[in-house]
Parts: sequence; structure tokens; C-alpha cells
Amino acid sequence: MENKKKRVIAQRIEGKRGKTFGDYQDEFEYLLSAGIALGVQAIANPSFPLIESSGKNLLKLYLNDVGILSGILYGNNIRAILDNERSINLGSVYESVVASELIAHGHALYYYDNRNRGEVDFLIDDYESLSTVPILVKSGKDYSIHSALNSFINNDGYGIKRAFVLSNEREVTTKASVTYLPIYYIMFFHRG
Repeated sequence: MENKKKRVIAQRIEGKRGKTFGDYQDEFEYLLSAGIALGVQAIANPSFPLIESSGKNLLKLYLNDVGILSGILYGNNIRAILDNERSINLGSVYESVVASELIAHGHALYYYDNRNRGEVDFLIDDYESLSTVPILVKSGKDYSIHSALNSFINNDGYGIKRAFVLSNEREVTTKASVTYLPIYYIMFFHRG
């Protein structure tokens, strides 16, 4: 699963049991404070405001330069992105774009992680409705299939009023509380 590759697990860094995030905190802090990476904190209880629920020892890192990431993944051939190649998995590029845009618009970065229910890429606070808004990033043609997001939305304890799926589709549609948007609409997600 793509998202599992981005998860940083301290025990796997050197392959030593007993290692914790605290053992590497300085290294991660360097990557984050130098602007090389963007950290996304896992949330187990996604209630508004999200900052009160942070503290889970799971962290995802995104490269803070989409151009460098694209060069690493596709070399000098940027046709995969420019031509919207459906056969190419653009998931990591799209997720990095969303992370960068959310930070640029004043949002803290959180994601939902639950072994039984799955993972939701990003969570943001909605200050107008005093609720949490889940954001899922999809790069394939099956953008409307999202069991983890459905499970998340249907949990009455979370009080989710709306959710977004960002993908390479060009049309804006809404089904129930989920709005499907083109990936570039992330530029309109300003912190309220």
C-alpha cells in the first residue's frame, strides 16, 4: 500500500528493537526545520480542534519540493504529469502537492490512522463548522472508491459534516457529504 511506505517507524531505521522516535527526534527535526521535509502527524481521535488530539507516535514525511520529487520519480520526462498519463501512479506527487499547499495556506498537517478502519491522507480543522474535514488524495481512475474515508465519515462520534477527494478528474461532483475536486483545487483550501 502506497501510504505505508511513507510512514516512518523508528525501529526500522537501523533495524534495532527498542528504538523509539525520541532516539531520532533531532534528525527528524532537522529535516523539518530546514524545510527539506513536511511532517504529517497521525491522529487517532479526529475531533476538532485537531491539535488537541495530536501526540500519536506516527509521522509521515513528504519531500517539500515537488519538482525534485518529480525528477526522482520520472527523470527528465515530465509528460507523466503534464499529459495526465492514466497509467502512471502520480499518488506521491499529488500528496506532496496537497501537503505543500495546505502548509502554504496556514493548515497544520495531520492524517488519520486506524488499523481497523484504514487511513485518510489529510485532516484539517474547519473553524466555521467547528469540525474536522478529511481529505483523500487519489491518482487513479477509481477515485470514487474509498472504504477508509467512508468508514471515517460514517463514524457518528467524529461529527464529520463534509469530506473532499482530490484527484485528476476534471469535474466537480458531490455524492452525499463527499465532494470530488480536481487536484489543483487545493489552492482554494485557505484556513478560515
